[in-house]
Amino acid sequence: MALITMRQAITDALREEMQRDESVFIMGEEVGVWGGTYAVTRGFYDEFGARRVRDTPISEMAIGGVAVGAAMNGLRPVAEFMTINFAFLAIDQIINHAAKVHYMFGGQIKCPAVFRAPGGGGRQLGATHSHTPDVIFAHFPGLKVVSPSTPYDAKGLLKASIRTDDPVLFIEHHTLYQIRGEVPEGDYIVPIGVSDVKREGRDVTLVAYAQGLQVALEAAAQLAQEGIEAEVVDLRSLRPLDMGPVLASFRKTFRAVIVEEGYRSYGIGAEIAARLQEEVFDYMDAPIKRVAQLEVPLPYSRALEQSALINKDRVIAAVKEIV
Repeated sequence: MALITMRQAITDALREEMQRDESVFIMGEEVGVWGGTYAVTRGFYDEFGARRVRDTPISEMAIGGVAVGAAMNGLRPVAEFMTINFAFLAIDQIINHAAKVHYMFGGQIKCPAVFRAPGGGGRQLGATHSHTPDVIFAHFPGLKVVSPSTPYDAKGLLKASIRTDDPVLFIEHHTLYQIRGEVPEGDYIVPIGVSDVKREGRDVTLVAYAQGLQVALEAAAQLAQEGIEAEVVDLRSLRPLDMGPVLASFRKTFRAVIVEEGYRSYGIGAEIAARLQEEVFDYMDAPIKRVAQLEVPLPYSRALEQSALINKDRVIAAVKEIV
């Protein structure tokens, strides 16, 4: 296996799918000549040409609308938003059109569009460019929402997203582009809607995804030095949400801490906690804990921003409260 960054894994997935299927094309602001805000599509314009790598006007509503129209007419667009914060401007196209047309037209029309969007905090981008609104999009049936935490998952999930006939919001946490991991050189996919146990343990279940998964693994490593073995489950997909590995882990550990970068109120953690209470209440030996971003607009100051975000110390403190 090759040891590559998540950025390279995403680039490889896009290139391989464009080589495999002529109906796949890329569109977005500065994805062509410039190569994308995070350099994911660098060199694609020269390799595939202007017909399949399309620079767009600065209009997320237009990007979303063109992607939906192209997908409804048989193409497989991969539309890049510079940041998920700008996806709010395209939410009508994503939620009211991409997520609905298959159902509303009785299955006669498909919408195989992928919307790629870097998200999350941690890069001093200010309050309006540091949202983690994953739960907003995951709320709506008809739209698949994926957020990988490793290069292996990023490549496999993106390839699966491009091949599915459903619209997918593919969220890439922008602090993870540089992390490295082993990725097979051959073709493979990671199925959408399948959670994964990233670390075995016996004392407590840590449930996380994206950047939260990296924080959970760091916390688990430190807890292990103190004799507490945490099992870490990576959700990978938020819709569809696979609770199987989470429930199985909880039946073994009897305790859970949910780690998410979004806000605690009305969040992904609230959904996980509710399902644990509904489905495995008899196994519960302690209250379910949630570790989330502090409920403030993220400050620009690096020190203040980091104090508002999730970290391993907050996860460790939550674990020690219940173990």
